Amino acid sequence: MKVQVVILLLLLTCLCLSTAQGSFGNCCLGYVRKMRSSMKRHIEHYRMQETDGDCNIRAVVLLMKKRAGQAKPRTICANPKDNWVQGVMKNVDRKNGIIN
Repeated sequence: MKVQVVILLLLLTCLCLSTAQGSFGNCCLGYVRKMRSSMKRHIEHYRMQETDGDCNIRAVVLLMKKRAGQAKPRTICANPKDNWVQGVMKNVDRKNGIIN
């Protein structure tokens, strides 16, 4: 009986440690360096990824138009310090009627 309790506690400890390390399911782990102009026209929205919580890098997550048959829009991660990314963000804001 004591061995079973120790094994159960050991398994629970392992489970807690594995979930405490975080998940990178919605985080960018790297950047694209450049993007073709034809691809830039298909960007509908963007969101900022900050370095708080589970994500390790600051990034702009660009959300592309959904194609027929796609469940989710395609996402592309870009460096917010790059000039081309700042230009894309301004264009998206202009298209969506957001004034900065």
